[in-house]
Amino acid sequence: MVALDYLITIVHSGIIVFVLIGWIWPKSRKAHGIIILLVLVAWLGLGAYFGAIGYCPLTDWQWDIKRSLGETELPNSFTKYLIDKILGIDSNKTFVDVITGLGLVLGVVMASWYKIQSLKKTF
Repeated sequence: MVALDYLITIVHSGIIVFVLIGWIWPKSRKAHGIIILLVLVAWLGLGAYFGAIGYCPLTDWQWDIKRSLGETELPNSFTKYLIDKILGIDSNKTFVDVITGLGLVLGVVMASWYKIQSLKKTF
């Protein structure tokens, strides 16, 4: 279970970084767009269903694993958890949520921008 927890942490962190910067490289833009769509479906679609905008099934799954390993008092946000662990602080939940949301907006805007640019070249 500990190995699975580490693996999910690495994958989850990688997805976050990819959402933020995956648009930079032309070869990764298609994958970036797909990841952005999946994140939006989770955050908005599943979020509406589960009653929490920003819902992430990966966080939900990881929290189940962490609880089975004895970890308690887990925040709603994986990003807050990661920041707190790395920096050794108790970060402000609202601030982290806003920054996380802005990061997603940045990813969406950049993915959209490059998609529009590629469509313009087609016509």
